Amino acid sequence: MRLYALCDFETLIKKNISLSEFLSVATSNNALIIQYRDKSDSFEQKKQNLIFLKQHTDIPIIINDEINLVQFCDGLHIGQEDLTSINKNHDLAVKLIRKKIGNKILGLSTHNEMEILEANQLNLDYIGLGAYRGTNTKDVSTILGDRLPYLAKISKHKVAAIGGIKQDDNIPNVYYHVIGSGLL
Repeated sequence: MRLYALCDFETLIKKNISLSEFLSVATSNNALIIQYRDKSDSFEQKKQNLIFLKQHTDIPIIINDEINLVQFCDGLHIGQEDLTSINKNHDLAVKLIRKKIGNKILGLSTHNEMEILEANQLNLDYIGLGAYRGTNTKDVSTILGDRLPYLAKISKHKVAAIGGIKQDDNIPNVYYHVIGSGLL
């Protein structure tokens, strides 16, 4: 299993876990990537948290959704809605993002065959695909379950399985297992 550790700051606060403690867990589980997701704090607080993470680990750090914070980390993960808000033409939206982030890591959430086939035409490093299972930390409308391996197989990009992933899951055609609260 290749771990993609999801650092959801709101979950850390609820569980009284510090960023240092999260990094310790991610490191001890051999995380290959860490995504920092924070939907509530100020820009400045998010920036400080990213700087802290970057200073305390060599694991690549990716910011969720916030392109204006990408200068403080190693990449960006965006959702379908975020891509559309940049430009309705997703190819142009990705080109605009690439202009800003350069060769940093870029991932896009996908949920179905149509989105994967479109993503195959985009300049991405990986896709997030899910949700595999239901989860308590995010509302999900689509549960892929046993369909996820087939969908992952049609992606030309590395696939990061998201949504209720467990460390002992064995999901064919998936490169990363994205685990957040399941690590804590």
